[in-house]
Amino acid sequence: MCAAPWPCQPARLLLLLDYRRDRVALSIHMAGCLFDATADLMAANPNPADLFDRFIGWTARP
Repeated sequence: MCAAPWPCQPARLLLLLDYRRDRVALSIHMAGCLFDATADLMAANPNPADLFDRFIGWTARP
């Protein structure tokens, strides 16, 4: 994709296309990704709000 942290903008666009008919499923998928990455990411970025926005917050935006 690119050098930005995942999910970067190109990845988000692909995810939106893949889940275009089911935004709830996208949010659930991204919650699973956040859960899997939390331990590693908390060591580098201890602000949970940033992680929520990065993985899940953007999924509900139109």
